[in-house]
Amino acid sequence: METKIALFQKKEIRKTLHENEWWFVITDVVAALTGAVNPADYLKEMRSRDAGLAEAFKGRGQFATPLSGASKGEGQVVPPLALEFDTAGGRQAIQCWNTEGIFRLIQSIPSPKAEPFKRWLAKVGYERIQEIENPELATQRTRALYMAKGYSDDWIEKRMRSIAIRDELTGEWNKRGVKEQRDYAILTAEISKAAFGLTPAEYTRLKGLKRENLRDHMTDLELLFSMLGEAATTEIARTKDAQGVPENKRAAKEGGTVAGSARRDLEQKSGRKVVTGENFLSLTQAAKKAAHLKGK
Repeated sequence: METKIALFQKKEIRKTLHENEWWFVITDVVAALTGAVNPADYLKEMRSRDAGLAEAFKGRGQFATPLSGASKGEGQVVPPLALEFDTAGGRQAIQCWNTEGIFRLIQSIPSPKAEPFKRWLAKVGYERIQEIENPELATQRTRALYMAKGYSDDWIEKRMRSIAIRDELTGEWNKRGVKEQRDYAILTAEISKAAFGLTPAEYTRLKGLKRENLRDHMTDLELLFSMLGEAATTEIARTKDAQGVPENKRAAKEGGTVAGSARRDLEQKSGRKVVTGENFLSLTQAAKKAAHLKGK
């Protein structure tokens, strides 16, 4: 399952592909539109005062009025789904809604940001249609998003390559009988433990992250060893024709060990640790600030 973070007025909205359609984290949308400190509580209050919204959550609600970017005419609203995301506490199911559902949610939020959010939402949905027709557009937009966040061209190149390697690995797992998202998380943790001595959840805590994507905060070397571990796992799984979760778990551990051995060899020769609590973006921004101050 592909997951990404979209930006609306500098607010992060997590989204994930489900049946070839974007589904958005409901509490992220509520937080972006209301600024609520506890969006889950705000959402609970919304449902208690809006019977139509409560019914929509059960899949029985309808659009009260036509909305720009929503389906034409009135129609049944698909209820929210609990879809999985990587979080600081590991892989967790979070309540999401598709585009039509989010439009229904917006009807209940008295916010001046509602109209621009509708336009943004319609644009995101249209972009997905474009990406299905031309997959290269998805890559271009991902690059543009990283550039907007301040990442360097060199880092972006590594990150894009790491995404491709990850996609190849998950595709290989799928062909070899690994279907469940929790199994993907288990195998990924095996690679990470062998490569870095940390599970993704432990690595996330080390870097002080909450819901952010761990790899978006890795340094160049951390990304490179992540790629090595996953590429090695893909090769080992193919060579040994690993089938099912147990065999692929062994391949994942062996692939991660390849990266772990290389990492330790580099650390011994360089005298510096690869695994760090810092993140690449903050290091880059600090370096730019220091250079700016020095130039004054």
